[in-house]
Amino acid sequence: MLEPLRQGLPPLDPAAVSNAASCALPARYEAVREARAFTRGTLQQWHTDERFDDICLVVSELVTNALRHALPSGSPRLPDQSPAVRLHLMQWTERLVCAVRDPSQESPVAGEPEDCAAESGRGLFLVDSFSDSWGWHPMTGALGGKVVWALFRLPAVR
Repeated sequence: MLEPLRQGLPPLDPAAVSNAASCALPARYEAVREARAFTRGTLQQWHTDERFDDICLVVSELVTNALRHALPSGSPRLPDQSPAVRLHLMQWTERLVCAVRDPSQESPVAGEPEDCAAESGRGLFLVDSFSDSWGWHPMTGALGGKVVWALFRLPAVR
């Protein structure tokens, strides 16, 4: 899953992650606010302020898309079931990745950026505009679903 995240930088070693955090998100739209708050707190704790606003915007869009398009409509979850959406933040020396896991196998679909007056459909256009790259990867195994990720380059620490 980490192979597409190279983006012209040295290869990623999953063991070389300097910081990592994740949170489970409930299947309700208030989870977007919770994801932003989690991201804000995590980035402050990591002293990663360089792309703070961009990262929080992209997290909001990825979580909104997962809640809106990846969850079966009208299917209530029982309290003992695992959360349907999970946010992961991973930081390496010169990059940070936001990844949102959801239960759908469907490919994310970007709306047309020309329709600026539309109420929805611009989420992945915003993700593409504010991150350095993004993509998605199907999950295998018991979890299934997919992960949609966005990569942010960070300034080198001197």
